[in-house]
Amino acid sequence: MTISTVGIIGAGTMGNGIAQACAVSGINVVMVDISDAAVEKGLATITGSLDRLIKKEKITEADKAAALARIKGSTRYEDLKPAQMVIEAATENYELKVKILKQLDEMLESDVIIATNTSSISITQLAAVTQRADKFIGMHFFNPVPMMTLVELILGLQTADTTHARVKDLAERLGKTPITVKNAPGFVVNRILIPMINEAFFVLAEGLASPEDIDAGMKLGCNHPIGPLALADMVGLDVCLAVMEVYLKEFGDSKYRPCQLLREMVAAGRLGRKTGHGVYTY
Repeated sequence: MTISTVGIIGAGTMGNGIAQACAVSGINVVMVDISDAAVEKGLATITGSLDRLIKKEKITEADKAAALARIKGSTRYEDLKPAQMVIEAATENYELKVKILKQLDEMLESDVIIATNTSSISITQLAAVTQRADKFIGMHFFNPVPMMTLVELILGLQTADTTHARVKDLAERLGKTPITVKNAPGFVVNRILIPMINEAFFVLAEGLASPEDIDAGMKLGCNHPIGPLALADMVGLDVCLAVMEVYLKEFGDSKYRPCQLLREMVAAGRLGRKTGHGVYTY
């Protein structure tokens, strides 16, 4: 059965980005968050993003109007019932995700797929808190969702082949390039990326080079479009730290220990772009 309506839990950066990608691709969306203010902020972000695409002549005013018409904002889980699939895109917190997933599992029809946009938490573990582990999958989008083409499809131990096939089809309809990976902490991309960012903080802490030179080195020497420290500011230093702590706990390997400078900056509230101050000042 083709997925024509997608529910999304969370209207923040990832949630509204996924909603935009779906709506632009002709898929109906129900985007749910805990307050009207959060929903309205998410819708406003989508509107602004579509306006920028119009200026770049990527879409027309008619395309924008059609996309926005496909998105319903809500604070009620009951409004997710028409969806054939619901994507959880809440904060990267295990207890919160479990609470949301249990609510969804109880409310949704048994044939509805549940996906999580987690970047580090075990898909197998999250699937196990539901009664539909065979219809549970990781669907890890990358920020900014409307621009980034990659989607990691993460298979839990219990994920059915039919679930994978339907979600892969959806990703391709969104114009994304899905890669399929087995469940493991950090999956593939973040398993490589976040330790690299952490190592950049060790290099900075040891005074080997300035932030600007560290980033320039990786951009010019490794052909990265953005340096690791600037990327950390974009991702959020708190997010980078949280992911490293998951790796350290799950693997039990000291190579995943978070850099003390990263810990200090998070403790100081210097989280990057979202606070106006991280490695760099914004």
